[in-house]
Amino acid sequence: MGSLGVVLSMFLIQTALAGNFFQDFGNIWGGDRAKIMNGGQLMTLSLDKASGSGFQSKTQYMYGKFDMQMKLVPGNSAGTVTTCYMSSLGSGSTHYEIDMEFLGNSTGQPYLLHTNIFTQGQGNREQQFYLWFDPTQDFHTYSILWNPRSIIFSVDGRPIRQFKNLESNGIPYVKGQPMWLFASLWDAEDWATRGGLVKTDWSQAPFTAAYRNFNSQACAWPGSCSSTSSAGGGSWFNQELDVTGQQLIKWAQSRYMVYNYCADHKRFPQGVPPECAFN
Repeated sequence: MGSLGVVLSMFLIQTALAGNFFQDFGNIWGGDRAKIMNGGQLMTLSLDKASGSGFQSKTQYMYGKFDMQMKLVPGNSAGTVTTCYMSSLGSGSTHYEIDMEFLGNSTGQPYLLHTNIFTQGQGNREQQFYLWFDPTQDFHTYSILWNPRSIIFSVDGRPIRQFKNLESNGIPYVKGQPMWLFASLWDAEDWATRGGLVKTDWSQAPFTAAYRNFNSQACAWPGSCSSTSSAGGGSWFNQELDVTGQQLIKWAQSRYMVYNYCADHKRFPQGVPPECAFN
């Protein structure tokens, strides 16, 4: 792994491991469609025609490694979106976001993992992947690593995408705004499945997804955080992809990536975004 020899002054330091949904999350919406069980170790979210459901972390974070085990909606889940993402909730140039969204499928078709990154209010950095397993049969671990060096998306410990800090090349990075962690299950039949061609079959409702084993190693806002502090001192703060990690990304992207904004020259006729030359 590489190292980052800078000391960042940020906000209150906090390391949270083996999280509990009662302790770590609040602002739960959707009424009884969101249920916490097993002493706070498991949460289920449901969607019906009246409403979806979701939850939000009680803590804002400025860098961290976040793991969530999820079991997605089984059967005909077309039109549904199950999420685990981070957002600053800002507007305009203060909006930052790191997205993992799972787009529902018709029975027998693969789930689609949709990733995106917003910096200074600008997104349009989508990469989409089919998963190499059935995410409805068991829990799998989905991770976001966000440190001063890069953002890395992983599935069951396998990195699938990296977005590097390229500020030295004039490209905005996700920094300077703390973010909450969110999860939700909602209806997006106008775009989620085959671009909206396949609609939600409400006869299959309620749709239910499950979350468990939330873990974080992170610096929380407000306070201070550095590569030598108790929260930032873990390997996550300095982590970047080694040769093996780069090979795993190539494996995932060559076999399972189905959309890459950096290859969409029709969408960007004047040239793809500048980070595409580096990521």
